[in-house]
Amino acid sequence: MSRIDRRFAALKAAGRKALVPFVTAGDPSLEATVPVMRALVEAGADVIELGVPFSDPMADGPTIQRSSERAIARGAGLSWVLDAVRGFRERDADTPVVLMGYLNPVEIRGAEAFARAATAAGVDGVLLVDLPPEEAADFRAGFRAHGLQLVLLASPTTSPSRVEQLCAEGEGYLYYVSYAGVTGADRLDTGAANDRLHGIMAGSRVPVVAGFGIKDAASAAAMAREADGVVVGSALVSALADAPTPAEAAARARAFLAPLRAALDAVPA
Repeated sequence: MSRIDRRFAALKAAGRKALVPFVTAGDPSLEATVPVMRALVEAGADVIELGVPFSDPMADGPTIQRSSERAIARGAGLSWVLDAVRGFRERDADTPVVLMGYLNPVEIRGAEAFARAATAAGVDGVLLVDLPPEEAADFRAGFRAHGLQLVLLASPTTSPSRVEQLCAEGEGYLYYVSYAGVTGADRLDTGAANDRLHGIMAGSRVPVVAGFGIKDAASAAAMAREADGVVVGSALVSALADAPTPAEAAARARAFLAPLRAALDAVPA
């Protein structure tokens, strides 16, 4: 079993919901990335989604766009991101790490070469926002050759036939985008999202986590009523954005995530 599969199996056995924070690699500083990742684990993260900075993050709202721009200006390219994961793995061999980003940096290197480098660094999965499932077969084959799981996305506008395909082909977990739009928008309708989640989870071969619009303990708990876990991104990235030192960034990460962990642990299995 992969780290991701083991973690979700353990969560299911314990009757707990997954907490999956997203942070942009290289923001609020290059030096803060690994301390922030470790602080998130200390505060209860089950999986870490690490954003690979990209110049045209089309699915992201202003908060993550700006974090990506800042990180690129500091030199946080893909090779540096993999080095950061390598540094994280020096003290954490268990927490799954999923790279979240866009297809171009992978396509330039080739699926198999990318997967080889990523897994050697300690990456467990990759989520590529602009890779449609109909075009993913070659990438999936290259990733599987090196044990890298391809995490897929579904949204409120995903057709029933495509949902069926995603549920059948999912690896690690399925990421449900809880509303149509970019990250960070304030338009989460937890009732409608949970209704949609119920149907998707019934057909999925892997756990389903919900993201977009989750910004605090209350919204995390509301979405976790149906989902196997939740992803929190923009609100966390915003909380870290102007941290002046790695120590302060780590402290902010712990303070932000701890209430969400407590809220999820209060949600009935």
